[in-house]
Amino acid sequence: MKFVRWLLGRLVLTIDFLTRPQPIKRDPAAQAAIDAKTAPMALYQFEACPFCVKVRRVMRKHALNIELRDAKNNAQFKEELTSQGGKHKVPCLRIENASGEVTWLYESNDIISYLETELQLAS
Repeated sequence: MKFVRWLLGRLVLTIDFLTRPQPIKRDPAAQAAIDAKTAPMALYQFEACPFCVKVRRVMRKHALNIELRDAKNNAQFKEELTSQGGKHKVPCLRIENASGEVTWLYESNDIISYLETELQLAS
């Protein structure tokens, strides 16, 4: 079973690589504004998780610079996700607001909707 999961993961990553969207081009000021909005965000993810790939594809398409945190291979990130986020489930977007309050957003569709709404991205 472990081999099948590994094989399917490699297949997902290969298809993602071959069909990866090109990032949109923005003028430097607009990109800097988007970067400032995404600076307090981090995506906890697994490399070969298809739902994580889905979120990363949207991030790439819209040229979003959100820190990626590997919650599978990095013990510190796994612990943060479990203890602070409440569960070991990915993808999970960690959002810190200006006052330092942290929100943990799970589910790929919810994360994508949040990014498109909060950052006012064209779908």
